[in-house]
Amino acid sequence: MKLFGLIGCPVHHSLSPLMHNDAFQTLHIDAHYHAFHVEPHMLKEAVQGLKALQCAGFNVTIPHKTAVMEYMDELDETAKQMGAVNTVVNERGKWVGYNTDGEGFVRALCEQMNVQLCGARILLVGAGGAARGIYFALLQHHVSAVDVCNRTTGKAEAFIKKEKSDVYSLEEGEERLAEYDIVINTTSVGMYPHVEAMPISLRNLKKDTIVSDIIYNPLMTKWLQEAKEKGARVQNGVGMFVYQGALAFEKWTGIFPNTKRMEQLVIQKLGGKPC
Repeated sequence: MKLFGLIGCPVHHSLSPLMHNDAFQTLHIDAHYHAFHVEPHMLKEAVQGLKALQCAGFNVTIPHKTAVMEYMDELDETAKQMGAVNTVVNERGKWVGYNTDGEGFVRALCEQMNVQLCGARILLVGAGGAARGIYFALLQHHVSAVDVCNRTTGKAEAFIKKEKSDVYSLEEGEERLAEYDIVINTTSVGMYPHVEAMPISLRNLKKDTIVSDIIYNPLMTKWLQEAKEKGARVQNGVGMFVYQGALAFEKWTGIFPNTKRMEQLVIQKLGGKPC
């Protein structure tokens, strides 16, 4: 039996084991996926331990996505560009680091919302690791612009391509909201248990804008609820979670799993319905 896993701190809440183990079982793959709680000061030993166990691959979540890069034998170009690794593959005894977050988000957005990104004007809220991954993935789709608004503009200015993007404060982003076709919250603002918080005001949101939130607990954040009331088309974070996982699964096995089944499992576990 092949071993796969997840390292993070904490990981007890993760739905990745549910999703991947079901896919292994459904596809009759002799493998098991386990979540490992790894404290930051034990990261090196954990990576070495997984290699000693001949682990076939693993996912990486908060807070290890950047720190784990030091322990990779090779890095995919996407991981280098994003400055983070979320998927590791054991390729003939070498740890090779990848990042499927950005591509996972874009695949989910295009397929679930039936949207063409070519020529779109997009605003990202936040400038953390998730924003960075989504930003570079969006640039591959001939968008008109991907602007970023963040509490501290310097963090966004450190990674944007100036010919495609402008950086604004949160307040400036709120004022310019009507200029965008797609608005994406990449922050954790509004995540359980702080469900009353909102990343930015939607007072200037235009009707039919696509509003996406990478949060999936709760399934419908207060921000998405308000966007829907204003006539927006909304998407929660289940799609990104499922597709980044499916892309990792494909890198490990060569098989792209049933994302509809994965999505249904996650939503059922969270006790809700899709947007």
